[in-house]
Amino acid sequence: MKRFRDRWLPFFKRAISAYKGRPSAIVVLFALVVLDLCGEWPTTARRPAFLDTLSTVLPDTFGSARQLLFDHYQRRFPRVPTTQPVTIVAIDDKTLEAVGQWPWPRNRLANLVDAIAAQKPLAIGLDIYMPEFDQTSPGKVADNLPPSAADLAIQLRALPSHERILATALRAAPSILGAAAFDHATSTTSTDLLTTPIRVHGPDPMNHMQRFRYVLASLPELQGAAHGQAMLNVAQEQGTVRRIPLIMGLGDKMVPGLPIEMLRVAIGAPAVDVYANGSGVQAVGVGDVRVPTQPSGDIWLYFASIRATEQRYVSARDVLQGKVDPKRFGNKLVLVGLTGTGLTDIRTTALGELVPGIEIQAQGIEMIFDGQLLRRPRWLEWAEIGFIVAFGLLLIWYVPRTDSRIARFINSVPRAPAVLGLLLNLLMFSFCIALFKYFGLLADATSAFIILSAVMGSFFTASLLPLEKRTSAEDTRARTSQNNVQAGANDDVTNDKTASNPD
Repeated sequence: MKRFRDRWLPFFKRAISAYKGRPSAIVVLFALVVLDLCGEWPTTARRPAFLDTLSTVLPDTFGSARQLLFDHYQRRFPRVPTTQPVTIVAIDDKTLEAVGQWPWPRNRLANLVDAIAAQKPLAIGLDIYMPEFDQTSPGKVADNLPPSAADLAIQLRALPSHERILATALRAAPSILGAAAFDHATSTTSTDLLTTPIRVHGPDPMNHMQRFRYVLASLPELQGAAHGQAMLNVAQEQGTVRRIPLIMGLGDKMVPGLPIEMLRVAIGAPAVDVYANGSGVQAVGVGDVRVPTQPSGDIWLYFASIRATEQRYVSARDVLQGKVDPKRFGNKLVLVGLTGTGLTDIRTTALGELVPGIEIQAQGIEMIFDGQLLRRPRWLEWAEIGFIVAFGLLLIWYVPRTDSRIARFINSVPRAPAVLGLLLNLLMFSFCIALFKYFGLLADATSAFIILSAVMGSFFTASLLPLEKRTSAEDTRARTSQNNVQAGANDDVTNDKTASNPD
């Protein structure tokens, strides 16, 4: 420890304060830019391997701060729905109380699908997984009867299964079944899904999108009857849902997300179109509709408050009893999902609200339908990096100059560095908020704030080191002077004693 203090500590101090702190500030600038690139690589070129290593070792400070800033944008300016294209049929507590506990026999679910389809919706999406056979089907009940009820068992086996009844309802309606992708196998997962064709325009983007090996889907008989299959997965980061995939990989094939598959069925398009280039997916579309995406094939969710969308919900009980206005379904995109206590998956949105999982899908469909999309294009990421580097180098060149205006301002105005930094950051944040509000762009001001503040802090550290040296020198001189005074006083005392005792 003493060796480090005597040998290396002075070396580091000299290195930091050399050339008025400019070299150390440059090191801080580019080191933090590299850390920023660990979380977000804004180029089509392959990301260097050492960045992948750094991202696994170091915490994603920039990514976490960036996500919180984007959440703040939405909380400051939440989406205001202009239309209401989606109606949610909620299997809620009122429905379970009136109709019976979940899971229902599938013939009862078929009755619900028939009741909705009678009102001529554009598409019906079911946020329900049915990978196993209904144990209440007549044939299954017959298998559990005693031998003495053989005649009854024969009559029951002659009746159609509940899967066949539901398949008939799905075939007659513009229906889409939901599925969920998994990385691991379970007793109810499979490796394939019956989906609509995917047409790729450009190079294969499979390596850029999220890929899974297994899927939890409904029975093949139900898949074959439905008009579409779609994934219900959402991207959840630190417990908050911020993005939803429009396209993803399952094994070696591409499968659509529920929002784009609902639109495909609604307009009767034969396939989903994926537009890609070397950097990944650029857009996903059906018919004349083209939705810009991130390279991974997902989109940022722009949330409306649940208070602004709660009127989209109708109770499945009221639908079964014929109490819902037909206008709630006519030419609408209808989602059927579980919202009853203990049955639904509750998700946290960027607005900090807790909503049922089916609401996430509805928000994704609605923002596409209204054209209220959020974007974070690669050119914006490059612009942010360029601004940080350019402004950081400008600070490194200009701030240490004692004859500069900024130096005179700092020396003449009390607390000038804090005031100047506050004004610059407010200007930067205001500009980013304006980009979000008027253009739907997600600009990251947090990285610039952290990195440029660290650059300024390095100059502050470098300026303290000479002060520390001066203080140490002054202390040494003071101690020397004090010792000299004390030595002089001692000499005077000695002389006095000698004068008073001449012998």
